Amino acid sequence: MTSYQRRRLVNLGMTVVFFVCTGIALLPLFAVLGFLLVRGGSSLSADLFTHLPRPLGEPGGGMANAMVGSAVILVIACSIALPMGILASIYLAEFGNNAFGQTVRFVADVLTGVPSIAVGIFAYTVLVLPRQTFSALAGGVALAVIMLPIVVRSSEEMLRLVPGGLREAALALGAPRWKTILFVVIPTARAGILTGVLLAVARVAGETAPLLFTAFGNRYWQWNIIDGPIAALPLQIFTYAIGPYDSWHRQAWAGALALVGAILLISIAVRLVAGRRGVPEL
Repeated sequence: MTSYQRRRLVNLGMTVVFFVCTGIALLPLFAVLGFLLVRGGSSLSADLFTHLPRPLGEPGGGMANAMVGSAVILVIACSIALPMGILASIYLAEFGNNAFGQTVRFVADVLTGVPSIAVGIFAYTVLVLPRQTFSALAGGVALAVIMLPIVVRSSEEMLRLVPGGLREAALALGAPRWKTILFVVIPTARAGILTGVLLAVARVAGETAPLLFTAFGNRYWQWNIIDGPIAALPLQIFTYAIGPYDSWHRQAWAGALALVGAILLISIAVRLVAGRRGVPEL
């Protein structure tokens, strides 16, 4: 066997190994999606999106209040995490080459690895216990704590990818530093920042553990975000999954399919934003 043939054979063998390993890595994902489609697709109906849960033991009903509750909690989380995270990322990218900036990065990296249930206990201690009530606000704060480091680090990296020549050109034309950041740097990195934001939303959309300690769950509509427990889709799925009724189990599968579908749509939106604007993928 010649050296050329040996190299071709080794290349073919390694290519096969790579394809096999890729298939093994994707197998759990497709298995979960397929299982959800089989079990949840048969129970998916319009009632799931339009009706409240039925009384205990009665078949039928839906998760409309839980879907709206999840949306409310996510809006609260985004209202808290996005302004703080984006402003922090601007500081780190433009002025953070110092000890304080390194400390902020380290804290953000550590916070990224904190278990979500620990964040839920923190929010429970700070917001629920003093007021003696669960609320959408407490749930939103818990999710905001999880979102914050993701937004900070991803947005910082996108801002750092802006060519330095653009900054220098704006400064050379007489623009002050704050105008350069506001009208040159941020618009250039806008699509990348949006990508990081959508990834953070997708990350917390399915969180259950923090909401067990903060939102708690509710079988009815709840429009007060400060006082009173509120329903959330992950909580409703958890409650139905551990319940004793077959109808609950079917709705849990359908709700899980709806939740995964929503997260999938967010992920597709991330890809579209990154692809159209030419943003490097995170």
